[in-house]
Amino acid sequence: MNVMEDGPSIIWGVTCLVLLIASLAARRLPLGQVAKMSLAWVAIFAALFAVFSFRFEFQSIWERVKADFSGTAGQNVSGEAITLRRQDDGHYWLQVLVNGNDVRFMIDSGATTTAVNANTAAATDVDVDSSGFPVILDTANGRVTAKRGSIKTLQIGPHKISDHHVVVSENFGETNVLGMNFLDSMQSWKVEGNVMTLQP
Repeated sequence: MNVMEDGPSIIWGVTCLVLLIASLAARRLPLGQVAKMSLAWVAIFAALFAVFSFRFEFQSIWERVKADFSGTAGQNVSGEAITLRRQDDGHYWLQVLVNGNDVRFMIDSGATTTAVNANTAAATDVDVDSSGFPVILDTANGRVTAKRGSIKTLQIGPHKISDHHVVVSENFGETNVLGMNFLDSMQSWKVEGNVMTLQP
């Protein structure tokens, strides 16, 4: 504890406590009641002081909770770069707008093309070519068939990608994957430690 910095706060707290006790004593209440009320007020002051002292920590916790709920945990989009922190599952996840709709993607440099599951494609108006021949893909769960498609606008913060080619299949489960064709649309990308940096 830095006494010089905390001194004014301590003096202010002691002064308030003394004034409180003096005020209660002036009302000529029984000593036991004065003690109980004093302890209650001390607890209130201590709680307020703790909240004030740890306000920045509480703000960080709140920001983390909001990020977890919104799916943007570990993601930071600035005017110059997008930085992603590796998540507990070992993957990098990116929240993007697909034709104006929020969608969470896993980034996979081992995938050639961005892959969108059928439910997401239907919900975000992905243009799916149902007339062409299906595409055969090798995935971690074996070979699957998919259809070619296109996302009219894929946006991360201020960065927009138009007519982004994708493959769509019901066999992708609930996962959406940004593949190498997404990474190739960046000016550059790199991984250092547990942080991936994308330069649009």
